[in-house]
Formats: sequence, structure tokens, C-alpha cells
Amino acid sequence: MAKPANNKPPLTAARLWQLVTERAPGRGGNALRVAAACTTTVLVGEIWQLPDIAVPALVTMALWQKDSVTNVLAGLAVNILFGVIILMMFGLMHLTLDHPMGLVIATAVLSFGFFFLGSASKLKPVAYMLGLVVVYAMIAIGNVPIGELATRALLYADLFILVPGAVMVCLAPFICPSPKTILTRTLAHHLRLSAALLRNPEDEETRNQAAALLRDGTKGMMMSLKMAGLEKLWRKQDLASLQQAIPRSIGVLALAHAAACEATASHDMSPDAPEALIETLLEMADIFQSGGYPTDIAQPPVPHASPTLAQLAALLPDFTKPAEEDASEKSKSKPSSSGFFAPDAWTNPEHVRFAVKGTAAVMLSYFIFKILNWDGIHTCIITCFIVALPTVGEMISKLTLRISGALVGGTLGILSIIFVMPNLTNIAAFLVLIFAGSLLAAWVKSGDERIAYAGFQIGLAFFLSDLKGYGPTSDMTTARDRIIGILLGNFITYAVFTSFWPSSAYDKIRDKVSAALKALQAQFNASSVDAELQQAAAVQSALAQAERMIEFASVEPIHLRANMDELASYQAITSQISCLTEDGLIPARRPAASAQLASLDKVVS
Repeated sequence: MAKPANNKPPLTAARLWQLVTERAPGRGGNALRVAAACTTTVLVGEIWQLPDIAVPALVTMALWQKDSVTNVLAGLAVNILFGVIILMMFGLMHLTLDHPMGLVIATAVLSFGFFFLGSASKLKPVAYMLGLVVVYAMIAIGNVPIGELATRALLYADLFILVPGAVMVCLAPFICPSPKTILTRTLAHHLRLSAALLRNPEDEETRNQAAALLRDGTKGMMMSLKMAGLEKLWRKQDLASLQQAIPRSIGVLALAHAAACEATASHDMSPDAPEALIETLLEMADIFQSGGYPTDIAQPPVPHASPTLAQLAALLPDFTKPAEEDASEKSKSKPSSSGFFAPDAWTNPEHVRFAVKGTAAVMLSYFIFKILNWDGIHTCIITCFIVALPTVGEMISKLTLRISGALVGGTLGILSIIFVMPNLTNIAAFLVLIFAGSLLAAWVKSGDERIAYAGFQIGLAFFLSDLKGYGPTSDMTTARDRIIGILLGNFITYAVFTSFWPSSAYDKIRDKVSAALKALQAQFNASSVDAELQQAAAVQSALAQAERMIEFASVEPIHLRANMDELASYQAITSQISCLTEDGLIPARRPAASAQLASLDKVVS
């Protein structure tokens, strides 16, 4: 059995810097496109003279997607949804205008609704952004008690979403790649990384990259395939071939990772990977990179002494050849459709508790903002929607990212006000500054998920510091007040979420590990190679969630960790599952892996 590699190195300062500077495939291009979209949004806002243009710029950064089709659909969907919300807000405006208590109640109800949707529905990526804009608009309306001005403020709130949505719809088709291109490049990256593992199995960094990529599973690639189908530009045969390649790319990478671990564990006993196999993988990667897909792939010869390499080579001839699937197998593999709400949306009290805590953080920030009569710190209310997280571990693990991102973005904004803004003479120079700040934030946001949050916070602080009124600003108090508001919102949200109904990540680990074991059992029971590979990808995705929860639990306060008696056991089990899912792909090792799985089931159950 291959020994598991440590795919989650500790987040030391050196490791964080490595993640920040890592040049992952597509990261630079995506960061450039996000920066271009945010700059375009600012340009439109300057032309239309939108107040608080930082909000639409921030919404653009939050909603922007990697491919053109998803951007267009997301832009249209968010505008349609927000149009409905605007109609609702017109009614609320008449009820709350000149009625402070009505405004407070409406703000609380809206906050609760959006936090609940963010926890219990498929609207999670968008619910918080909509809540941010809606609640901010309600507060702005409360500051303008004249009906005509309130209506104008509401229309401006609509523009806060309309402008980012329009930028996504109009700009993305010109600067974003097709989802098919995203998919083929991802497949090429899987194959190139597999070849790198076989050529240099002792490179620990390459093994860590492979393990992290495996944990992504097939979800992102399948979504790209689905979006490519909506383009109506590609033949069904081409899409079917790419669909066949998705789980096989996971299988090839998993087997290459297993072979690398074997070679590292026993230098002399494990045969070297043949050059013919490596060259075949690289040739296939080049074809995928060019936008096509390889056909008529000859199975390269491999040493008989290595069942891992033999199985890897056996996956290549049918890499893009769709398998014939009978009706019963197709009905098994077809995912069951789920509704808009999560299955436990109305039965699990955690969703309601999350919404109550989020609402409490928003209202506490609102009362402090009103009592102090300090308009500049209104960002504390916006921050509550951005930083709310369900478990204590997530709150703590991301607290450093929030504060460090806010400080970096705020410092960048203040330095630009001091040294750059006085020298700006036209709108072009101002947009270059916005592009540079957006690019830094987008680069960090496009990186590893453990630092991506800091990138969003950099963008948040930078936009809120430098975008006040129209054109360049020299008002230092704006940057100061808004950074204080961000830090205050972080503190309030953290205090509320860790003081009331604190939800420990440890309580969710068992369910996540059980899901991984269930997926592993389904992999061993698969009736075909294709079904086996699909289930192996599902195991990797389930493992990613389990490992993430373990990571969150390990940083929780001491009084919570005192009751985590089985945390080390869960870590060991996830490492075993990681080995078993790779061994399960090798027929000669499957019986022994099945026996170990049975013993793991007894431990967890």
C-alpha cells in the first residue's frame, strides 16, 4: 500500500508566502480578467456618477467567474433576482419611511432572510452579496427621509447590482475563455502533473500539488462541461469524449500519485516509470491544451512488476472513448436532482441559529453605527455579510486572513492616497491605479482556498478606501474610518458567532468521514471501470471536506479542543482512506483494501 503524503503542510509564514506567490495554471489570466472587470465597473460608475462605487466594484469581484458562459448566466440571474427584490423594497420603503422602528424591523427581517438563504439554499454564493446591497440600501434610505430622495437611493441600489451584472454579461464573452477551453486545460494540467510525478517521484512539492488537485474531484470539470453544453457550439460527440476523460484524468493522477509514493517509500524495489508512458501523457496533455482531445491512444508498455503503472497505462486507450452504458447503469449514475433548499433546511436548527447570529451581528453593528453617529464606519455592517461563517473553527482560521487582508488593502489605499492620488491628472491614470489594486486582490483571491479569503478582504479595504465620490480622493479620513469599520465588523461578527450557539467543526467531522467511507464502499462495489473512477473522484471530494473540517477543528479554542478525543483518530482515518481509494483502483490490491475498509467502518460506526 502506498504511504500517504502530507498534502496539507502547516500554514507557516513561509508556506503562506509560497501560496501567495504560487503560479498555478490559469491563475494569472483569471486575476487579470477580474481586475479588468472591476476597473470597467468603476469606469461605468464614474460615468453614471454612482455613489459608493466601491459596492458595485466589490460585487463584481465577488461574483466574477472563470468562463464566459457562467459569467453571462450569473449576471443575468443576479439582475433578475435583484429586480424582484427591488419591487419588494419599494413596498418596504413606504412602510419604513419616517418610521425608524419600522426600518430597524425591516433590516432585521431582511438580514435574517438572506443569512438563512446563505446557509440553507443553493443561493449561498449570491445570498450574502444580495443581503449586503439590500441592507445597505435600507440604511441609506433611512438617512434620506424625503420620499423622492429615498426612491432615488433605491434606484441607485439597483444599479449596484445592475452595473456588475451588465459588466459580466457584456465583457465576459470578449475576455473570458470558453468553458470547454477551461475544461481541456484542466485535463491537460492533470496529465502533465501525472507525468511530473512519474518522472520525479521524490519531489515532495509535486506530490503535494497532486494530492491537493485530487481533492478538487470532478465538480469543477463537470460544471465546465455543463456550461460548454449550453454554448451549443460543440458536437455531442466531442462533449461525450470530454465527459469520458474527466473521471479518467482523476484516475490517472491518483495512480501516478500512488506510484510516486511507492517509489519514495522503496527506492530500489519500485521500478522506474518507462519513458514511453511519460511521453504518452505529455502528448495527450499537449492535445488537450490546444483545445482538442486525443483519440486512438496506444497503450504504452510498462514493467510487469508494477501493477500501479500497468493499471495507469490501461486507462489511456479508452481515455476519450465513451463507453456503452445500459439503461440500468445510466439510471444509477445519473445524479438525483435536488431542490433549491437543502434537504435539512426546515429540520436542522443550525440554519436558523446561523441566521439569528448573522442578524444579531448586523443589528449590533447598525446600533453602534447609529449611536456613534459616525457615517464613515458603515462598513462594519457590510463586513458582517462577508465574514459570517458557520463554525468556530472556520471563524478562527479565517480571522487572520480577514484582518491581514483588510490591513494590506487599507494600507495600499492609504499609500495610494498619499503618494499617487495627488499626481493623477485624468481618468485613465485613476483607472490604472484601480486596476493595479484590483489585480493584487484578484491574484490572492485566485490562489489556494486557504488564502483566497484574504484576497477578497484586500479588495474590500482597497475599494472602500479609494472609491469615495467621483474620481480620485484625497480624504484620508475616509480610508481611516472604513478600515475601522471593517475591523469593527470583523470583531462583532466573531464575538457573536463564538458566544451564542458556538458550532464546533469537530461535531461535523464524523458525518464527513462517514460520507467518505460510504463513497469508498461504492467505489469498491462499482460494476465497471468508468463507474469505479467516478466513485473514486467522489471519495476525493468527500475527503477534502473531512480534512477541511479537521483543519478547522484543530484551531478552535482550548476549551473546545479539550473534548476532541478522537481528532487524531479522524486524521489517521482520512489518511487511510486516501491510500485505500488509490489502492482500490489497482485490481491486485482491491481485496486487501476492502478488508481494511471493513475495519474502518467498525471504528467510525
